[in-house]
Amino acid sequence: MKKSGGFFQLADHGTTIKREVTAGVIGFFTIIYIVAVNSLILSEAGVPFEGAVIATILTSFIGCAIMAFWANAPILLVPGMGLNAMFTYTFVHAMALSWQEALGVVAVSGLIFFLVTVTKLADWLNASIPSVLKEAISVGLGFFLMLIGLEKGGLVVRGEHSILAMGNLGEPAVLLTVLTLIVTIIVFLKGIQGGFLWSILFGTIAAWGMGLLPEVGDTSFSFAVYGDVFSAFSLSKWATVPFWSAVFSLTMVLIFENIGLVHGHTEFAGRPDKFKRALQANAFSSFFSGILGTSPTVSTVESSAVIAAGGRTGLTTLTTGVLFLLSVFAIPYMKLIPDMAIAPVLMMIGSLMIQNIRHLDLTDLTDAIPALFIIVMIPFTYSIADGIAAGFILYPILKIVMGRGREVSRLLWIVSLLFLFNYVLHYA
Repeated sequence: MKKSGGFFQLADHGTTIKREVTAGVIGFFTIIYIVAVNSLILSEAGVPFEGAVIATILTSFIGCAIMAFWANAPILLVPGMGLNAMFTYTFVHAMALSWQEALGVVAVSGLIFFLVTVTKLADWLNASIPSVLKEAISVGLGFFLMLIGLEKGGLVVRGEHSILAMGNLGEPAVLLTVLTLIVTIIVFLKGIQGGFLWSILFGTIAAWGMGLLPEVGDTSFSFAVYGDVFSAFSLSKWATVPFWSAVFSLTMVLIFENIGLVHGHTEFAGRPDKFKRALQANAFSSFFSGILGTSPTVSTVESSAVIAAGGRTGLTTLTTGVLFLLSVFAIPYMKLIPDMAIAPVLMMIGSLMIQNIRHLDLTDLTDAIPALFIIVMIPFTYSIADGIAAGFILYPILKIVMGRGREVSRLLWIVSLLFLFNYVLHYA
């Protein structure tokens, strides 16, 4: 007779309520930094900061709830690092979309992602895209986040003709960034739970002690501000090339990044059978992100900490989601967090993503060159979309030139031609 254990089938998974809730609490303190970091990045796109905070909290709660009840998996869904940078620095700053139009891109991309997950197309895409290109995207995103962190913290500055140069280490703000970065690295290496949260607190308190906290005036807070963000997405440019260029690029990143993450998490939890539903939950949550007012959710890498802590079911994920909802009471104080406290977290997350470079086999230059172009073009062009396009266009060309065109699957040919077509339309 089949075991039960309630809705989440705890007995079937060999776990208990205490273990699941404990893992959920650990997950919350591991990922709570995303509320401040994501909101600050979105605010640079023009999203009202307080509205971005509420959107991040609600999206994280709803995303975790969807994962809990639909997939019953211990995978946390929160707005993804890298995708928020794509939202702000590529769609809004580089492609000149408004933040409302960028939210429209998120909603449409999330819907397409969901449709892909309910068909066999997700499996076909995963099998047809070479792993070297998928890994290169993660590495390129890592370098991009590091660059953003270096600039935000003042360690790197833009001079004449936007040439990057070393910042002035004698400036108090830059010195504080360095100190906070050292603390961030130490707490991470020590494996302290909620390490990024502690490093942000350290940077904020140190900034207060040095008189560097931003002037925020009244710290009162009203939920009314969220009215300007909720369902603010715009499809007014649906008939333009930039809009669909952004949709195509974001959809590709969503599919490739999350397939890899969900596969890794479900394998780590010993439940590969949950892959399909977990990916569907992720896609559905990404669609809601655009409606709620933030960049898309991903199956965050911090889910590994949750699984390592014993989380095996959706009860773990639901616990984390509920704690996100309770964090709304801390919103008035998030305005006080300075860039110097956020920048080191961006640099550290970027460095963790760059570690995926160890998975790249660069002995075959027809694989290595497209991968390396993805890695360098993402940060150098300040555009995730352009970086990915460069690698996907180069890959089939090099294979054909070397007489190895048969190594390129039909689906990859279609994707590569779409990237090329998208590129020509955007820059012609």
